Order: sequence, then structure tokens, then C-alpha cells
Amino acid sequence: MSTLKVESLSKQYGDVTALEDVSFEIEDEFVVLLGESGAGKSTLLRCVNGLTEPTEGSISLDSEEMSGSQTDVGMIFQQHNLVEGVSAYLNALTGSLSRVSMLRSMLQWQSQEDKLRALEALDTVGLLDEGHQKVAQMSGGQQQRVGIARALVQDPRLLLADEPVASLDPSSAETVMTYLRKAAKEHDVTALVSLHQVNVAAYFGDRFIGLREGQKLFDVGRGELTPELIDDLYGSVETVSLAEQASTTESERNEEVLDNIAKEIEV
Repeated sequence: MSTLKVESLSKQYGDVTALEDVSFEIEDEFVVLLGESGAGKSTLLRCVNGLTEPTEGSISLDSEEMSGSQTDVGMIFQQHNLVEGVSAYLNALTGSLSRVSMLRSMLQWQSQEDKLRALEALDTVGLLDEGHQKVAQMSGGQQQRVGIARALVQDPRLLLADEPVASLDPSSAETVMTYLRKAAKEHDVTALVSLHQVNVAAYFGDRFIGLREGQKLFDVGRGELTPELIDDLYGSVETVSLAEQASTTESERNEEVLDNIAKEIEV
């Protein structure tokens, strides 16, 4: 399990401050970023992934400073970014691109180890039997699970996800989050995930970091995400109501989630 350390991170876009003096450290946790649109969640993830260069501050993974695009950081995007005309298996296999040349990839000359890793990753997200299907024929939730499998094939030390269930219905969102959390736990990968669904976040997260206008408002563990904190973060009656729903007992939450995902997951 790897340790991600973010210290005094700031990002300026001209006169606009996207992030301001954000610091935290995570290890062996499934951490959720919360905040309104424009709060800095995506910018933070892009800085961690090396897609955006910070204005100030530092980011390190296992005490090694991160810079540029990181091949050992798996990224899951809201829009999947899959090749729709090929199978789920071949999409998962593209996670090995950092280890093979483009020519070898086009000819499917990946190593046997990478091919096995792709099959194991599809099994992790419950899609091994559907590995032959073209992703264009899959539902949005299944496509996102292929995206998770592709990230696992990278053999990452850190798993990032930017609003991975924003475009999904509640049942599909819970299914995807279940497999995402399973993937992180089974592969011993530290995970940092941005979400806007407070009730989903409260059920799946080990820890919660709230961002408002680029600043860290709170950093709390499971059971500490109160309606008051959410009210301060969003200032929305509807959102606070979701937080209150999410603060039900563990058994009630388990019953709700299992009811929604039982059709797709063998219990």
C-alpha cells in the first residue's frame, strides 16, 4: 500500500485560484473528495496525476516526488474514454501500454502476464464472462467497470477517479462504486475519488476531504461526516437531506445497497 502526500498545493489559472494551500496525507484508505462544481476537485486530481502542473506545493508518492504523467497512477474518468469498437478485454489490455510499444500493442503482442492481468482485472469487476463483448454494446455502468479494469492492468500504486458515477443511475452508481472499492482493497491500492453524491460517498468512503473554493474545509473519517459539515460545504437543503439519509445505521445502509446491487453481484 502506497502513501500519497500533498503539501501546500496551490494552482492558479491567471487571476483564478483553483487550489489554495491544500495539504493532506493518505495511506491504505478509500478517500472521497467532496465539494461543489468548481471547488477544485478535478484540478487536485489532475495535479496528483501529473496532467496539470501545480503553481506551488509538492506531491509525493511513497516519498518520491511526482512530476509529469505517472504510469503507476491509475486514472478513471467520468466519460470512460474507452475504444467502443473493440472488446472489453482489449480495452482492459490497453492499461499495459506503458510497458509495450504502440506496434506491439496494435498487434496484440503484449506479454502473457499482461494478458492474464487483463483477465484478472475483468474478473475483479465482475465482467470476465462479458470480456468478449464490444464496449459499445455495454451499459454505462459496465463501461465504467471496464475503465476500472483498465486502470488495474496498469498495476498502479495509486488509483484516482474523477466523478466516476456522475452520469449513472443510482443502482448502477452503487454497483460501480462497490467494484471500485473492491478493486482498491483487493489490489492493495490507495484510492482518491471525487464524488458529488453525498449519500454514495458516505457509504463507501473511509475518509472525506471537503473542498470549497479551492481550500480544504474539512478532513474527517467515517462517522464524522455530519449534516452540519455538509451544510457548511454545500449550503443546500437537498444535499443536507442526502447527508442525513447517509447517516443511518450500518445495517440499514447495508440493506439498501444490497437490495440495489444484488441483481448484478453474487453475494
